[in-house]
Amino acid sequence: MLVLRLLNVVAPAYFLCISLVTFVLQIFLFIPSMFRDPSTTPLFSPALLHGALFLFLSANALGNYVLVIQSSPEDLGKGLNLSKGAEVVADWLDGSRSPGSALPSTHFCRLCARVTQRHDHHCFFTGNCIGSRNMRNFIMFCLYTSLACLDSLVAGMAYISAALSMSFANPLAFLTLLPHSISQFFSGALLSSEMFVILMLYLWLGIGLACAGFCCHQMLLILRGQTRYQVRKGMVVRARPWRENLQEVFGKRWLLGLLIPVLNVGSDYRRQKEK
Repeated sequence: MLVLRLLNVVAPAYFLCISLVTFVLQIFLFIPSMFRDPSTTPLFSPALLHGALFLFLSANALGNYVLVIQSSPEDLGKGLNLSKGAEVVADWLDGSRSPGSALPSTHFCRLCARVTQRHDHHCFFTGNCIGSRNMRNFIMFCLYTSLACLDSLVAGMAYISAALSMSFANPLAFLTLLPHSISQFFSGALLSSEMFVILMLYLWLGIGLACAGFCCHQMLLILRGQTRYQVRKGMVVRARPWRENLQEVFGKRWLLGLLIPVLNVGSDYRRQKEK
């Protein structure tokens, strides 16, 4: 448990450091290097277009990241209109009641010290549990993080291609880039800044693929009306049309949440909360 609590603190700090490094490299290294092309007009230059795209992706990724953290798991005695909710939480805390015995699809997380309605999993990179309140923002966070990593990967490859006068037309060029770069770095033929960018390329690739795969897996579960916790515990869920399952998570005005980071809008869950 001590290791998990430490990971719950280190993982968000690691993500924020990666985000800060990515932002600095994009703004002060990749984008300025694109201004060197004199054949393009200033209005439609690759630097401005790429900078606008990167800021859009970063704002959505970080905005949804903050919303995932702010949308804390449910306090069963306050957030839900249940009798003796505090006693149920107390029973969970001392271990006398098994998780999920009071309500279906609820789970007490010892790391968060809260009960999550429609619990999916505990995300260490946000330090929070993912449930009915923040599932939509978590999906958007994974989506825009993968797109921002892909954008940084393409910009970084363009920078390295120009700096080292190499081509990535051959797919094997990227696979052999790291071992060749390490040997050149220790021989003094490669600058430390260039070596750092090359290491970041592989980090962006790994984070982007991981977030994209996790987003696709999460969307598949949503279409089925399931959560990871339900699948892990073997819980049987009521079969519903996939459109209803999507609407429950994303709401009717899903396009608004796709373009800007906002809380769940128009979802059945929030309408029940208001009632």
